[in-house]
Amino acid sequence: MRHVDFSPLYRSTVGFDRLFTMLDSLSQPDNGQSYPPYNIERTGEDAYRITMAVAGFTESEIAIEAHRNVLSIKAEKSEEQKSEGEFLYRGIASRSFERRFQLADHVEVRGAELLNGLLHIDLKRNIPEEMKPRRISISGQPGAARQIEAKAE
Repeated sequence: MRHVDFSPLYRSTVGFDRLFTMLDSLSQPDNGQSYPPYNIERTGEDAYRITMAVAGFTESEIAIEAHRNVLSIKAEKSEEQKSEGEFLYRGIASRSFERRFQLADHVEVRGAELLNGLLHIDLKRNIPEEMKPRRISISGQPGAARQIEAKAE
C-alpha cells in the first residue's frame, strides 16, 4: 500500500497530529485478524456498542481493559476438559485472541455483558463542559474608534 504524506496538513491545523497518525495506521493491515467477528453500532447520540461473537468462552476467560484511548479484549481458553469421544469436525473455535479498538477522546466504557455467546460492550462519549462550544460576547461600543498610541522618534 501507499504511504500518504500528511505534512502539508500540519501547516493549517493545530492539535490534529494524533488524528493523522491514526489515519496513517489505517493503511497498514491488521495482520489479517478476523477472529472473533464483531459489530460496532451507534445506539444513541453519544452511545455506542461493540458486540463480539465469543461462543465457547466464559466470563472468567475474558478480560476487558481500557487504557489511554485503547480498548483491549483478551480471551484465553482454560485447560480443555477431556471429552469421552474424539472430534470428527471442530467448527467452534476455542483459540485465544486479543482484539484492540482505538477509542476517540472522551469515550469511556460503561459496561459489558456476556449473553448467549455474544459479548456486548457499551461505550459513552462524555464531552466535558469546557470542551463544548460556547458563545463569546464582543465588548466595546459600536462605532467608537480606538486610538493606538505610539511614540514618535
